[in-house]
Amino acid sequence: MDFKTEFKPLTVQPQEIEEKSFEMITEELGPHPFTEEQYPVVQRVIHASADFELGRSLLFHKDAIRAGIEAIRQGRKVVADVQMVQVGISKPRIEKFGGEVKVYISDPDVMAEAKRLNTTRAIISIRKAIREAEGGIYAIGNAPTALLELIRLVKEGEAKPGLIVGVPVGFVSAAESKEELAKLDIPYITNLGRKGGSPVAVAAVNAISLMAERLG
Repeated sequence: MDFKTEFKPLTVQPQEIEEKSFEMITEELGPHPFTEEQYPVVQRVIHASADFELGRSLLFHKDAIRAGIEAIRQGRKVVADVQMVQVGISKPRIEKFGGEVKVYISDPDVMAEAKRLNTTRAIISIRKAIREAEGGIYAIGNAPTALLELIRLVKEGEAKPGLIVGVPVGFVSAAESKEELAKLDIPYITNLGRKGGSPVAVAAVNAISLMAERLG
């Protein structure tokens, strides 16, 4: 059976689609409290989620963008909480400066230790990450337990991240973990409430890596 539609896309060119999307986001978002350096992150988060409420709920430490750009340009690691975040991050822009995108949650030693301690792999993966990624960017989109563990380690002086992108999605501890992150006086990007997820974490890191690359 031959199905036909009267709808025709405005364009099928990827770059034009993105540019038109960004124009529509800026028009629909209207006045906002974000700075010029924060706005590209907000714009890409809305682009990835089609959720203006989520975009408006983003919170930035005053040094977040600067710290993220510096971490990338210094070749620091980007640590993802799950493979979905790792896959979405643009690796060429990270690798251009000598960095790499790492995820530890499925490492055999992490899985074995989590089983031994009867805890989540996300928690153990963060404990492993801090030994290998000092000054790096932590992109957490799925696991509130990973974010809470990272916050604990920061408070105890064991973890020294360059930037935490903490935007886990969910019902159990997700909103609370982000509230705790926003209390820290270290560079972070987070948001209010239960919304978030891998696409949000990816969008934030990719926005920052684009800014880092454009500095030359």
